[in-house]
Amino acid sequence: MAVSCKRTARFLVGALLFVATAQHSRAQKKVTYSLAELADSANRHFPRLLEKQALTQSAQAGIAEAKHSFLPQAILVEELSVGSANDLTGPFLPVPGTLHSISGSITGASNYQTVTGNLASLYAQYDLVNFGLRGAKVANARAYANLTQADLEKERYLVKWDIGRLYFNILHHRYQLAVIEENIRRYEAMYLITRALTGSGVNPGVDSSLARAGLSRTRIDYNEMTGQLHRMEQQLSYLTGIPSPEIPLDTAAIRNLIAPTLPSDGTTQATASNPLVDYFVKQKFQYDAEVTLARKSYLPKIVLGAGGWARGSSIQYNNVYKSAGEGLGYQRLNYLAGVGLTYDLFNGIHRRDRLNVLSQQANAAGYAQQQQELALNNQAIQADESIRVARANLTELPAQLHAATEAYKQKMAQYKAGIINFVDLANASFELFQAQSGYIQTLNEWYTASLDKAAATGNLDPFIQTVK
Repeated sequence: MAVSCKRTARFLVGALLFVATAQHSRAQKKVTYSLAELADSANRHFPRLLEKQALTQSAQAGIAEAKHSFLPQAILVEELSVGSANDLTGPFLPVPGTLHSISGSITGASNYQTVTGNLASLYAQYDLVNFGLRGAKVANARAYANLTQADLEKERYLVKWDIGRLYFNILHHRYQLAVIEENIRRYEAMYLITRALTGSGVNPGVDSSLARAGLSRTRIDYNEMTGQLHRMEQQLSYLTGIPSPEIPLDTAAIRNLIAPTLPSDGTTQATASNPLVDYFVKQKFQYDAEVTLARKSYLPKIVLGAGGWARGSSIQYNNVYKSAGEGLGYQRLNYLAGVGLTYDLFNGIHRRDRLNVLSQQANAAGYAQQQQELALNNQAIQADESIRVARANLTELPAQLHAATEAYKQKMAQYKAGIINFVDLANASFELFQAQSGYIQTLNEWYTASLDKAAATGNLDPFIQTVK
């Protein structure tokens, strides 16, 4: 008996699938999209993912920038000046925007005669010892690049998850439309029969009114379901870039709806390989790298500097002011090299304040990772329970569907024979509709729960690949 019920249910569901796809027969010439292809299309077209990808490339370029920031500085200057040289010897503060001569007076009286000068200089500087600052800066750049990559993968993962839910919900609505269409045909048949029987006076006229009301109600249900389906298809188009209103989906992998199978791993633990967890792992690594960089940034630096300069002037060493043309050539050459130690005496305070800020951020990232793992583990456990309930219901629903189908047939025959009233027939039709809808709803719950479990445990990509 169970085998017979299962075969009957398989036949009925196959018929529903045929009805659901009959209205899309033109799609045979169209390209159908599997779940994996839809996810890949979103990865290539969704602007938010493209934005994250561009930020990742920018962060990768930042690694080279961090490395090159420690190249030696080499500044070349060539200056030709015209003005006076009327200054006094004495100290001054380097106030921004104020230029002072670096020479003292060469005469006791003021002299505003215009003179010329020519100056060329080359200065090079290299951080000979920075106590690990270069390595910390490059490591921080790499940590940030890894974080942006993890952020990209997290967004891709969430978009795939959304597409998976839309995929199964769209299929659910299409199959449900087929059930409603069959319900409409039943009510149309009942309406024709009641009109014939009430017209001949066999049954009261209220039967045809009830049948007409039921027919209108089912058509309203169809319209509402169609609107929901179109909105989902538009959302899928928004994510994937595939034109709406209808995206032909490849349903070959879920046509065998009677005996679906789950992934065999059964794990309910979110792992670090899950992009939703890995993002927070990389975020903590990035904060830790900033802590190291902060420690290194406030250490002393040993700087190697070297330079040379050549200069010409129309003022001679013996206080002789020559013509302007005399100052256009290089007359003296100098060079200088040295090693210096630089350290800000207040660096200890600055480092303490900065490390306090970064340490708290690192702690926050650690708590965020724990929260995400807890939420995903909870999601996986709930999905397991939903799968268990759906599996149990799937063993009962074929029998219910078979019984409801047989009951409707018997009630229709009894109504035609005048044994029962229209309410009994309508109740039988409603039970059949509920059995069909319940079966499709349970299948959707099973697939959606399987998707949620795969996403929560980090197995979303393998799950998507199985839905071809």
